[in-house]
Amino acid sequence: MKIGIYGYGNLGRGVEYCANQNNDVEVFGVFTRRDPASVKTVLSSKVFPADDAVNYSDEIDVMIICGGSATDLPKLTPMLAENFSVVDSFDTHPKIPEHFTAVDTAAKKGGTLALISAGWDPGMFSLNRIYAESILPCGNTYTFWGKGVSQGHSDAVRRIDGVIDARQYTIPKDSALAAVRSGKNPQLTTREKHLRECFVVAQDGADLTKIENQIKTMPDYFADYDTVVHFISAEEMKKQHSRLPHGGFVIRSGKSGENNAHNHTIEYSLTLDSNPEFTAGVLIAAARAVYKKKNRGETGCITLFDVAPADLSADTAENLRKNLL
Repeated sequence: MKIGIYGYGNLGRGVEYCANQNNDVEVFGVFTRRDPASVKTVLSSKVFPADDAVNYSDEIDVMIICGGSATDLPKLTPMLAENFSVVDSFDTHPKIPEHFTAVDTAAKKGGTLALISAGWDPGMFSLNRIYAESILPCGNTYTFWGKGVSQGHSDAVRRIDGVIDARQYTIPKDSALAAVRSGKNPQLTTREKHLRECFVVAQDGADLTKIENQIKTMPDYFADYDTVVHFISAEEMKKQHSRLPHGGFVIRSGKSGENNAHNHTIEYSLTLDSNPEFTAGVLIAAARAVYKKKNRGETGCITLFDVAPADLSADTAENLRKNLL
């Protein structure tokens, strides 16, 4: 499978590293909106101008789009899906339905197959929610993120005028986690579950009060949360916040039996040293599934809900049954 990498930030580098770990994957090249001569790839992949991507549509099996969900992916994924089978990691949950519709229209027009919102949430957490709710129909599902750096939220802050750099940490509230794990099935608001903490490097002379207000009132990202904003120097950002850890929990608390007498808890957790590198692993597996399903003649837009587990794997069905079932 030959993949293209469209966009080369932290996620694009992660995809390149991950592709090197998979024997069935070859990187055709990286496509960048920057000057290609200025981009040095970690594994010496070829670099092309983003505008030239369409010229290579016959040589690339799946294009993995490594842009931000705030402004990049809503435009890039439908655009590229007209000429490539694609995978993205669009993670603005409330806008997934409209993103799906736009990409589905483009992919059907181009006769391609697109898989959106592949990552760990949405993505792996989504799969665990659907498995758990299917098994325990009587109960409640809780999702906690962090503590860790959200790439999408950090990117959204960096798009604000006057911001040079930003890191956003999502932090589960201990009291909420304890209540869920106890089996009490609490009703929790968004604000009761998480705290969002932002570290921001601002331009000299920028209106810090205005920037803080824009962060705290940003719909879909911060408006529904308790949010703390710290303004720091570029040196402190580099020293204290250069890593990109993340993780979280999906917990299903359910009941069964006569009068719902028996309690059950399903918990899935992730602890990630590198958010983008783990997300890249999901994107590579999703690209493999797209490659297989496109070769069977499928077109349009799908999500991980539409993918059989075996299609994510490079192994044979026989070996999967023997070793993993």
